[in-house]
Amino acid sequence: MQTNYKDVYANWQQDPEAFWQKAAENIDWVEPATQIFNPEKGAYGRWFDGAVCNTCANCVDRHVEAGRGDKLAIIYDSPVTEQVQKYTYNDLLQEVGALASVMQDNGVVKGDRVIIYLPMVPQAVFSMLACARIGAIHSVVFGGFAAQELATRIEDAGANFIISASCGIEPARVVPYKPLLDEAIKLSSHKPSNCLILQREQHPCELIAGRDSDYLEAVGTAKTAGRVSDCVPVAATDPLYILYTSGTTGQPKGVVRDNGGHMVALSWTMDNHYDIKPDDVFWAASDVGWVVGHSYICYAPLLHGCTTVVYEGKPVGTPDAGAFWRVIHDHKVAALFTAPTAFRAIKKVDPTGELIKQYDLSSLRTLFLAGERSDTTTIEWAESHLKCPVIDHWWQTETGWPISGIPVGIGLLPVKYGSPGVPMPGYDIQVLDDEGHPLPPGQLGNIVCKLPLPPSAFPTLWNAEERFLKAYLSEFPGYYATADAGIIDEDGYLFIMARTDDIINVAGHRLSTGAMEEVLGTHPDIAETAVVGLADSLKGQLPVGFYVTNDGCTKAPEALQAELVQFVRDAIGPVAAFKMAIEVERLPKTRSGKVLRGTIQKIGDGTEWKMPAAIDDPEILIEIEAAMKSAGVLDKE
Repeated sequence: MQTNYKDVYANWQQDPEAFWQKAAENIDWVEPATQIFNPEKGAYGRWFDGAVCNTCANCVDRHVEAGRGDKLAIIYDSPVTEQVQKYTYNDLLQEVGALASVMQDNGVVKGDRVIIYLPMVPQAVFSMLACARIGAIHSVVFGGFAAQELATRIEDAGANFIISASCGIEPARVVPYKPLLDEAIKLSSHKPSNCLILQREQHPCELIAGRDSDYLEAVGTAKTAGRVSDCVPVAATDPLYILYTSGTTGQPKGVVRDNGGHMVALSWTMDNHYDIKPDDVFWAASDVGWVVGHSYICYAPLLHGCTTVVYEGKPVGTPDAGAFWRVIHDHKVAALFTAPTAFRAIKKVDPTGELIKQYDLSSLRTLFLAGERSDTTTIEWAESHLKCPVIDHWWQTETGWPISGIPVGIGLLPVKYGSPGVPMPGYDIQVLDDEGHPLPPGQLGNIVCKLPLPPSAFPTLWNAEERFLKAYLSEFPGYYATADAGIIDEDGYLFIMARTDDIINVAGHRLSTGAMEEVLGTHPDIAETAVVGLADSLKGQLPVGFYVTNDGCTKAPEALQAELVQFVRDAIGPVAAFKMAIEVERLPKTRSGKVLRGTIQKIGDGTEWKMPAAIDDPEILIEIEAAMKSAGVLDKE
């Protein structure tokens, strides 16, 4: 294996098809591709055209057949239920094979869509793999999503079968899922024929006769009978799953992932990007409802034959801010992948890292961050306390794996704070102005990727080809528009400054809210921040900062706000016109940790807004509105 990033990237540039053909040797194919890349298929071409495969066979069966059945596949760690369960690859084959048989008994066949509406339990991974095993297309919906949002996804996918649970468990409450599921089915014009319900002892539910079945009972019967369904061959270009990305308004977009390219790209990343070996324990502290959970809780670790952690808990509060360190200690985790917001939450409660000292973290080789822009302060805090490389990287639901990063497995490049690294093989990243012209290094613009996109990137949106073209490919012909704004420096490092919607125009100057957040985050009393541009009759827009202080901060709000304003003035200059910082108890976020800046902006501008489907706690928006009124941003009437 080459161990030099520049050589590997140049190798891809020289012959992309040969590069991915070589990577595809790590996958077991029923039939090889007749064409590695077919430019005539789809909007920009399709990878591994003509190949036949099965994703579940590659994640489960082949490891058992290779004599590694006793290798640990899944560790389920649930502080909210005080359980730890472990499954070998032999166990995984039994669980998945039995569940797939039950699904087939209920009429699920190749090409059918299956909604998975589960909490962070091992059955969520079993369900994804069982769908892949029989060629069904899964669509995982974050457990606890509102009934209307779930109904929209049932209807859009045309789902015939649903796998759900009686409840989800949060640190301070139980969330009944069944009433939400029943209401969603009632609201949807498309009615699934069957539901399989995982009864949890914390809150069992009543099953509807003729429609609902008990998961543990049905699968247990199939396991006792030794039933393991066969893997159904599918085309490499057939859909593996649909993952809906909602945003704050409008109809959710169903991102489609295919089977073949997905396996090739994810398998490549485990060795090359994450430097993970089959004997390692890999932990993505995310949720299966998000793309990180799909790629790096379920599929990539199991393709690679290593151990993956399914964690049902929080970074703080289950029971304390040492929760992550306890999991790493207990299970000898080699690499942790999480969102920066998780570390900001930990740092807020335990700023001096006292809880870290209680655990042996010697197994941890690398921390990977993604999902939100990683601020320098958080990275430096993690580096100083964990004593391992902290690697920021950037990718999207649409791509399914990193667009940029520091590929640990092919040479650890220098880390630049504020940058999610360099382009990965497969991605030709460029920065264009609004007219589509290339910009020089260091100049802020639209981040795009030259087509074709690499294996695993989405070929379309589910039943929405025109929307796919308009949203992603039409603005800059020949390129995929990421909707992120940033720069590429002289060394080829990428800096994501904001979503393009978050670039504000202050008296004709295009300014990045992300750059202001970076400055505010360097203040020692600040745990996390969000900056949005609010409408201003004189300057067009003005930046307003929202901040949460570290626990134990005793500074008067007026003094702290004055310091923050001066911080931005000193670092960016008067051109930023940054004059207002508002203290809040917490920032509104999605359940994956993304700050809902767009919604904050709409509240501040007094424009119509819709409750975001993925919001963690709707009450926070009421708090934000009250803080704005108190600060004089909104009318106090």
